[in-house]
Amino acid sequence: MLSDDAERYIELRRTLGFKLRKPSRHLQSFARFATEKGESYVSAATALEWATMAPTRCTRHRRLGDVVRFARFLRAENTAHEVPVILFAERASRPVPYIYTPDELTRILEGAGQLRRQKPNPLRQQLYVMLFGLIAATGLRVSEALDLRFDDVLADGVLHIRDTKFGKSRLVPLHPTVVEALDRYLDRRRLVAGSDDHLFPSAKGKRLVSSTVNYTFRCVLRVANIAPERTRRPRIHDLRHSFATHVLKQCGTDRDAVARHFVALATYLGHVDIKHTYWYLQATPELMTDIAVAAETLIMGEPI
Repeated sequence: MLSDDAERYIELRRTLGFKLRKPSRHLQSFARFATEKGESYVSAATALEWATMAPTRCTRHRRLGDVVRFARFLRAENTAHEVPVILFAERASRPVPYIYTPDELTRILEGAGQLRRQKPNPLRQQLYVMLFGLIAATGLRVSEALDLRFDDVLADGVLHIRDTKFGKSRLVPLHPTVVEALDRYLDRRRLVAGSDDHLFPSAKGKRLVSSTVNYTFRCVLRVANIAPERTRRPRIHDLRHSFATHVLKQCGTDRDAVARHFVALATYLGHVDIKHTYWYLQATPELMTDIAVAAETLIMGEPI
């Protein structure tokens, strides 16, 4: 049955480090849809019909793409399976990130320190100052920061980032100033420690959820008066982009330095493919200009 094939396919890909939460739901939904039509093989027409039921073009593209990859896997075993043709446009290009200036980062932390205190969460101000500051200083994904537990803070100022976006773990060394701030926060955090050992607990004593963090960050942006004129407001994820951008700007135009920084930054950020790190160049006109100047100098035969 297609549902069994979907389970087998998902389990196999998860052993390779992919989480596949949405693809898993998509494929089980498709398998049920095809089974109700009495089909035991992937049919291109049925896949297209199922994908078209999604409300948006972007979702239709993702749903059909998941079936295409699934069908390719099955067709290698049995040519009775049909591989659909993707007819929908690809998802919209990634939005250009907002790069926070050092002054804006300072104002964000000051704004977090002015958050209203809550009786269920006496650490609210210190928690968000530390959370936003840690992401800005390390480029962690929001989910990685929220998943941190006491045991993940290792000796010598190192964080153990476990089971990340692509199922991998890594060690992230911290700057001494970040270590000092984190130590002060942990002293306060241990005083209110309950049964949950997350570094950043919610008012209910459990892991903070992303929706709460995003809402709070938007409140802090308003207090800090950052980019009020923008239709699309800056995001907390832009702290990660800002970290990567500022790191790359420090490497100058020396080719060897650029190469070393790219490899180190890709590892530090937890990128499984360095092309994701290259995107920070494409997304930042200032960096693109610097690289273009360096390339022109190289072509003219002048030392850089």
